[in-house]
Amino acid sequence: MSRAVKKRIRPFLPESPIWQQKKAAGTLKRPSLAELFTPSFRRTTIVTTIMMACAFGAASGAIQQMPRIVPGLPELAGVSRTVQQQTVSLVQMYQEIGGILGRFILAFLAVRIVSRRSLIRIFQVPGMILLPLVFIFPATHNLELVKWGIFLVAFTTISQLSFWGNYLPRVYPTHLRGTGEGFGANVGGRMLGNMVVAVTTGIVASMPGGSPATQLAYAAALVGGSLYIISFITSFWLPEPKSGALLE
Repeated sequence: MSRAVKKRIRPFLPESPIWQQKKAAGTLKRPSLAELFTPSFRRTTIVTTIMMACAFGAASGAIQQMPRIVPGLPELAGVSRTVQQQTVSLVQMYQEIGGILGRFILAFLAVRIVSRRSLIRIFQVPGMILLPLVFIFPATHNLELVKWGIFLVAFTTISQLSFWGNYLPRVYPTHLRGTGEGFGANVGGRMLGNMVVAVTTGIVASMPGGSPATQLAYAAALVGGSLYIISFITSFWLPEPKSGALLE
């Protein structure tokens, strides 16, 4: 769905029933950005912001570089520009399907696994291994392996982006929920995470490899793999929700 369509639909989105009840009763507190960094929520805010930045960074700094890497594969040497672009589109289709499946599996597991740390690590641990391997080997040698490799990398990465929609409403109270989610998604994800692409492209020239595509693949492997490791380590400080119910 395009951003313009979302903006048109958003005014018709109903408010949370709890939010409406508190608003009507006059008990709804005013949200404050500073409250995100009070002792009660500081750890939650910092950890989720770092982990969201890592997830967005792996997507922008590695996965989204694949269309520039694919044309450098040996199978595409000497073929026409049209064939190259068709192949890039095919690889992206595998990527999108992997991401969609990851979202479905995350939703399926979210209601069956109590621990949120365990839930996200189901995707972090294999992704921490898969992402660098896919960009170091298949992305520089074999088209068929690239298609399935990017499918799996997207599966493990995009599912983590969906994780936060399930997690964040459970760790912030009603009045602070939108502020907390917005800070993590916008500051951590869209601001810090999307800046990672500059790191990937900035280190390409210092990477080994016989072609720009290979150097970019190695840079994506280094950056994406490092972000996965940082996210996994940070997850040890991820607060577990106190109960299955949403906070008041």
